[in-house]
Amino acid sequence: MAVTGAILVLFLVGHMTGNLKAFFGADSFNEYASFLRTMGEPLLPGRVALTIVEVVLGVAIILHMWSAISLARRAGKARPVRYAARRKAQASGYAVHTMRYGGVVILLFVIYHLLDLTFGTVNPAGWDGTPYERLVASFAPERWWVTAFYVVAVLMVGLHLRHGLWSAFQTLGLASGRSYRPLKLTAAGVSAVLVLGFLTVPVAVMIGVIK
Repeated sequence: MAVTGAILVLFLVGHMTGNLKAFFGADSFNEYASFLRTMGEPLLPGRVALTIVEVVLGVAIILHMWSAISLARRAGKARPVRYAARRKAQASGYAVHTMRYGGVVILLFVIYHLLDLTFGTVNPAGWDGTPYERLVASFAPERWWVTAFYVVAVLMVGLHLRHGLWSAFQTLGLASGRSYRPLKLTAAGVSAVLVLGFLTVPVAVMIGVIK
């Protein structure tokens, strides 16, 4: 769970950084998209490195989901009978209660996101549009519902990430004593930065800053 989570976090950081290139104009964003398909050349043929990254991400997502299901089943078997008195869970809060449903929302969003911006299937600019053109077309003001879906999904990612990072710190035995509060703030801070970083681009397109 922790290893696959770490892989996904690294991907999110890289993906957010690349998205922010949209603020530097169409050429900068399109060059970034082109780099993804040519990285590794001439040592590797075109798109091979990107395909490897995609495969690793796909396997990481599947294993992450499998780990979550396995841990939930293990917890259920370890305590098949409920406590006689209700006890407040150690890992409590809104994020914990939405982890399962948030994961479903995130999965649906990833599928739509790929169909929209990667394959152009549901994008007004289509496959023939440049990456920048598809980006602007996707989050255009008249397609406000796409931006709304994006915002909800990214917020879910933020809650998922905050809880995941905090759980990892606790599992590793790092969250104790003086480190408790700083690590909790770190988990919240990293999540907040990623959420804000991902939301700035679609909002900027919707209000006309990026066009």
